[in-house]
Amino acid sequence: MSNNLKIFLGVSYLLILFAFLYFIFTNIQIDRLGYFSYYKELQSSLSIYISNNITINLIYYFIFAIIWVSLLGFGSPILIISGILFGKLLGTFISVISISLGALVLYSIGNFFFRDLIKTILAKKFEKYIQLFQKNEFYYFFIYRLIGGLGVPFGLQNLIPILFGMKKINYFLASLFGFIPSFFIMNTIGAGLNTYVEQAQDFSILNLLFTPEIYLPILMFICLMLFSLLIKKKFFDDTN
Repeated sequence: MSNNLKIFLGVSYLLILFAFLYFIFTNIQIDRLGYFSYYKELQSSLSIYISNNITINLIYYFIFAIIWVSLLGFGSPILIISGILFGKLLGTFISVISISLGALVLYSIGNFFFRDLIKTILAKKFEKYIQLFQKNEFYYFFIYRLIGGLGVPFGLQNLIPILFGMKKINYFLASLFGFIPSFFIMNTIGAGLNTYVEQAQDFSILNLLFTPEIYLPILMFICLMLFSLLIKKKFFDDTN
């Protein structure tokens, strides 16, 4: 059963990826990618389409994000996309909920089908954290999410709680609240990119970086990373 599920998940992931790439490349004029005016046209058309179909597009994004994350997809790209499509506030809201649910789906699948395999592969590497999480799984997993998962790839982050048998409700809520700061920052960057393309007449990397909608969330991200280093040192580096 587990081998069949692996094949199913792998094939599903590739199909979704290829479908997404096919949609992108069949709706984009490759020969115009070097022209900033083309991005302005895309931005204008996309904004009109999203505003005219906001509810259905939120549903599409919600479903896609859940499937994407449950199939070990990266988190950052769809956070930028949600910011571009829906703005920083609505984008943060929809991405926090959908990605938290997607992570829960991945955790549930991994815990049910691959628990022994995951423990065999990861238990030794993360041995020093297991007892710490078991003391208060919600509290420490919330901190773990808040600081970006200790630099662990996002897909792997979602599977680590299998090592200490975390309750699903604690997993979901700790993810939901822990994701908010970093997701807000990424969505703000996405919204800033959308605003820049809308307002600028020509592309300039310096003008982009010095746009308040871009440099302010980047500064927020740097502050979050510094804060994360302090939290990591306090709660995780001294673990024995």
